Amino acid sequence: MRQDDEQLWSQWMAQAQDGDGEAYRRLLVAIVPRLRAIVCKRVSDPDRAEDVVQEVLLSIHKNRHTYDPNLPFGPWMGTIAQRRTMDWLRKHYRRADQEVLVDEYPETFLAHEANAAEQDVLAFDDLDQLRQALDRLPSGQRQAVELLKLKEMSLKEASEASGISIAALKVAMHRALKSLRADMAPTAQAHEGEVEQ
Repeated sequence: MRQDDEQLWSQWMAQAQDGDGEAYRRLLVAIVPRLRAIVCKRVSDPDRAEDVVQEVLLSIHKNRHTYDPNLPFGPWMGTIAQRRTMDWLRKHYRRADQEVLVDEYPETFLAHEANAAEQDVLAFDDLDQLRQALDRLPSGQRQAVELLKLKEMSLKEASEASGISIAALKVAMHRALKSLRADMAPTAQAHEGEVEQ
């Protein structure tokens, strides 16, 4: 961080504490890129990182009265950013550790016979419809399906190839399959109706 930025931010924060709304607005706009840099060192997903940045901004706002104008603003802001980021990571990984992914049956995309044992398992036998359904998935879920199912990578290989943790890949895969099941279910029901007729 440049010394000039440090002094200016400290000055703006002191003015904001005295009720200067414009100084506070300038400060918040100026610090966002620095906050993103701090958060993105630990949170790789851009959408989630942006959520954490917003939490940091809220914490700065709630705790602005604790800032000592005699001290540099940068370390005070950095401490809040680091703590909120670590809080988010702890909550995120604790949630991921507690999620139990239950895939009772193996999923296949082409071989309908492989799914014949249970009627409620999807058989993705319509490639065009599958491609359309995959395109509608969020990018992280689509990537998990492509790596784990279409390219048949192991979780470890997919994690190394994508830079996504194994836990995050499991969650993305679980959510993708749930979405694909819901998306493809109308077609499966239509096929069942044709068979019954």
